[in-house]
Amino acid sequence: MHKRREEGIKVKLHSLKLKNFRGYKDEINIVFDDLTAFVGKNDVGKSTILEALDIFFNEGKGVIKIDKNDVNISEAQAGNLDTIISVSFKELPGSIVIDSSVETSLQDEYMVNSEGYLEVVKKYKNGGASKVFIKAYHPTNVKCADLLLKKNSDLKKIIQAEGIECENLNVNALMRAAIWSNYSEDLQLQEIEIDASKEDAKKIWEKLANYLPVYSLFQSDRKNSDGDNEVQDPLKEAVKQILSDQSLQATLNEVADEVQHKLQEVAERTLEKLREMDPDIANSLNPVIPTGQALKWQDVFKGVSISGDEDIPINKRGSGVKRLVLLNFFRGEVERRFSEGDNTGIIYAIEEPETSQHTDNQRKLIESLKTLSEALNVQVILTTHSAYIVKQLDFSNLRLLVEENGNKTMKDVLPGQLQYPSLNEVNYIAFNEITEEYHDELYSYIEFQGWKNAYCSGKPTRLYHRQLPNGNVRDEQKVLTEYIRHQIHHPENHLNTKYTRIELQQSIEEMRQFISDMEAEQLTEEP
Repeated sequence: MHKRREEGIKVKLHSLKLKNFRGYKDEINIVFDDLTAFVGKNDVGKSTILEALDIFFNEGKGVIKIDKNDVNISEAQAGNLDTIISVSFKELPGSIVIDSSVETSLQDEYMVNSEGYLEVVKKYKNGGASKVFIKAYHPTNVKCADLLLKKNSDLKKIIQAEGIECENLNVNALMRAAIWSNYSEDLQLQEIEIDASKEDAKKIWEKLANYLPVYSLFQSDRKNSDGDNEVQDPLKEAVKQILSDQSLQATLNEVADEVQHKLQEVAERTLEKLREMDPDIANSLNPVIPTGQALKWQDVFKGVSISGDEDIPINKRGSGVKRLVLLNFFRGEVERRFSEGDNTGIIYAIEEPETSQHTDNQRKLIESLKTLSEALNVQVILTTHSAYIVKQLDFSNLRLLVEENGNKTMKDVLPGQLQYPSLNEVNYIAFNEITEEYHDELYSYIEFQGWKNAYCSGKPTRLYHRQLPNGNVRDEQKVLTEYIRHQIHHPENHLNTKYTRIELQQSIEEMRQFISDMEAEQLTEEP
């Protein structure tokens, strides 16, 4: 057993398994880094990943509420109504307190899966409330199985019946450790799902949930109504983070306990007086007063907002204004976290941060998010269609979501011909998207490397009519790639036959092959 709790330590998101949720019929496994950006075609399911995480972490109190329409259509027709959202966590605390004041660890409690991660599985029957399970590599020997589900009295019976030595029969964690130690040679470890809704396991899950990070989803444009639970205002996200502070939680619990105590006194006085007049009715009544832990403090501050001069909330403003506020929220968070050493666990999930922002603001935003992701216990998740943003990231940050034959798969983005992350290249390789932008990137790369003459050498040419500034026309011979390049950059020139899509693809393939050959040649020349 560990003797010291690592205060403030929050686990980090490692992976998500998603099954039977909207377009995700079959299980898909997605691994996250400190900064993860999803790319892929429109409507392939990038935003669905962020929304599934919101459902998991916020249980309908965030942006998204699950309902029966979220069940995959074909699975629903087949009678399978269980949506499964499974999240694994890494960087687990060395010690935890789960059912007493005595510290233990997830490893000691056999609550990690076969890979050593904490895996929490939530199942939603027909879009209803979640049922929580812990998937763990756990003892299945009937003599020491299901110990996390057993009450103190049940654990004592096992200890006494088997004559097992235990230093303290009042501490469940110590008793479980003693029992498992007794059967250490025959634990029969298997990966199983522990029902966290049963018996004492429910209390353990409630404690364990405190170690999970706060999840904040910032969506792209949506229609908002006054009653919409849309979370676009960063102040609302700040409330979640502030209230997750352990010292503040302790203060709020003290206030709640004091209020609870006084309410109890009022209720008891009332019932006492009622008992003088009608004992039967008085005895049938009981005061119902929520505990401090059950109070939803976040709702107290749900009215916070950044509003304009006419009290128009931020989520009602235009896309550009919303994103500018969001940009500077993240810039401010960078400074605050590094200056204060804030280690509150948080995941920022942002849909299409490039929305309504010119490239300079996109640059500032992605720089802020990259820096923020380097802070302790912070992760950033993006979806993007911006070639500019992708170019600012590392290959390790990118995840390509594709759909093939009705099945969705997640692929890493690997270095291609351009040697830097290029959304145009990703789309060409993954989806055969033939674009002028990718043609431009390849041409510019060849020019930058000083390879243009070598590329053009020996290739057939065609006549190109160049318009000069003085209005004259000069006839030039150009290889296909140059011919296309000039037409892309001089659309005002209508003197030449427009290249075809087949020719554009041919030129792209010729450049890709040339770059590959040149880089291979350079490798063979290196000592």
